Amino acid sequence: MSQYFEIGDETLWNPSNGAARLFLRQAEVFEAELGLPSGLGPMRNDECEVDPAALAVFVHALLARHRRTGHTVVLALSEGFVGTVLVLAQRAGIAVDWAGLEAFPGGPLPDVQVSAAGRSGPGDGGPWAAALRARAAELSRGMAR
Repeated sequence: MSQYFEIGDETLWNPSNGAARLFLRQAEVFEAELGLPSGLGPMRNDECEVDPAALAVFVHALLARHRRTGHTVVLALSEGFVGTVLVLAQRAGIAVDWAGLEAFPGGPLPDVQVSAAGRSGPGDGGPWAAALRARAAELSRGMAR
């Protein structure tokens, strides 16, 4: 069995039931952390309608949070989810403002680890954005439509 993440008649992702269930539960965690709806779901009759406007706001807030985090464990725990959301955003035609995410957003860093390596870079988000885009490309190859 599988589930469908869709915008209208276009399928963005067709994961197994287990992958879809885990992903949506992770989405609930990040919705609570960010205080924003993800634009994903609910899952009804094996179909999850994606709201591209809500997903756009969510993905930018998620990426900004990820960008501000320097904690190795927090990054490890969130990397797969962030990459998967990025694939869905790309497939939904959502343009990510990498240059806007390049500089640390205003406000305190929520999770800092003393030994964290520098994460800034030029132009299109630098090494941080390049690593996320590479992870999303890797995930995309395994995300059937």
